[in-house]
Amino acid sequence: MEDAGRLSHLYMTYFLFLFSATMVAPVVTDVTVSALCPGQARCSLAIYLSGIQQAIVGLGSLVMMPLIGNLSDKYGRKALLTIPLVFTIIPLAILAYSRSRNFFYLYYVFRTLTAIFCEGSVHCLALAYVADNVPAGRRASAFGILSGIGSAAFVCGNLSTRFLSTPSTFQVATAVAVVALAYMRFFLPDSVVVGDDDPLTAPIVSKGMPDGACPDDDSANKAHAFKKTPSLGDTVALLRSSLTFLQAAIVAFFGNLADVGLHASMMYYLKAQFHFNKNQFADLMVISGIAGTISQLLIMPLLAPVIGETRLLSIALFFNCVHMILYSVAWAAWVPYAAAMFSVLFVFAHPCMRTIVSKQVGSCDQGKAQGCISGICQLANVVSPLVFSPLTALFLSDSAPFHFPGFSIMCVGFASMIAFIQSVMMRVAPISDGRVSNCHTLA
Repeated sequence: MEDAGRLSHLYMTYFLFLFSATMVAPVVTDVTVSALCPGQARCSLAIYLSGIQQAIVGLGSLVMMPLIGNLSDKYGRKALLTIPLVFTIIPLAILAYSRSRNFFYLYYVFRTLTAIFCEGSVHCLALAYVADNVPAGRRASAFGILSGIGSAAFVCGNLSTRFLSTPSTFQVATAVAVVALAYMRFFLPDSVVVGDDDPLTAPIVSKGMPDGACPDDDSANKAHAFKKTPSLGDTVALLRSSLTFLQAAIVAFFGNLADVGLHASMMYYLKAQFHFNKNQFADLMVISGIAGTISQLLIMPLLAPVIGETRLLSIALFFNCVHMILYSVAWAAWVPYAAAMFSVLFVFAHPCMRTIVSKQVGSCDQGKAQGCISGICQLANVVSPLVFSPLTALFLSDSAPFHFPGFSIMCVGFASMIAFIQSVMMRVAPISDGRVSNCHTLA
């Protein structure tokens, strides 16, 4: 019951944070194009600036995600959650005040800087918090519920945007972000590591201490704290800890490469091809979100124990690839709505991949492992806009080498296909590890 109470406060914090973040998603494209290219449906400058922002954020997050994950193992998930929740408020407040060109550029700068700390960190820390409080055998369902909560926030946020004006959208988003921060600070208890008879209890990347060793003075504790800063060697050690972890990292990279490429291209593509605005974007996201929420909260908890996370991951990635290709060849305005319904099946991918990762390490290393995967996803965030943003701008312009507006999204689908092929090759074998130590003494 106590664990359920802890998770309920995490779920509420996660819901409020994502509600605030997602409700502005359908509006940002219109605001960007209106500020940079007034009166136009196509704007190459907007596509390039969005791509540059994503690349900078991805590069910064590549460094920050493993650091945040490691520090949360030492100082607690709650303390590290405070940072992104505070920084998220600043850019929202800027556009809540004004959306003129000058204020847009101010928002652009602050959004780029703050997103380095915020992009993916809340999700990473939430996953580690759940892993702290849920035994390994029930983590697939718990991660699925967390993703379902995220999908519910996604639906509610986009649905509210459908009925709000653009200024009100940013004002409400700012207020909800403040409430999320206050709720987390007042109600969320810091996590404690559960004992779940997991043989993987010794930190994989611990250094300078034999298994079972316990620092017995303050100087040793301080020295160990400094070792919490992750290094390239720590990441390599995690990737080499098991073949399954390495395969999951490859799936994470190409899966995120495709997802980021789709999100970066899709709205500009639909705006140029079918003249979508914030209302159509919100409708599209609500359809996808409702399908994803029902799937993760009702279907995934039933399927995961029966067919396993690995097979479910492959199924999800296959349909993710199909839905991206369908977007790329859309011949009418209703086709993107039909493609969005595939969310029922492809939404399984992320929680399944994270569950597989969590089972490859012990409780001491949950933050490191999730931070490592988040860092790899952020590396994809760097590469994806550098590849797909110029491609999108080119094929939406008059100078395209051939007429295929959705060509960049077709290429995104091919990247997702690589992740699918790798997931089919993945074999999750039980790991025997004789190392036994106490997480609390090492932390």
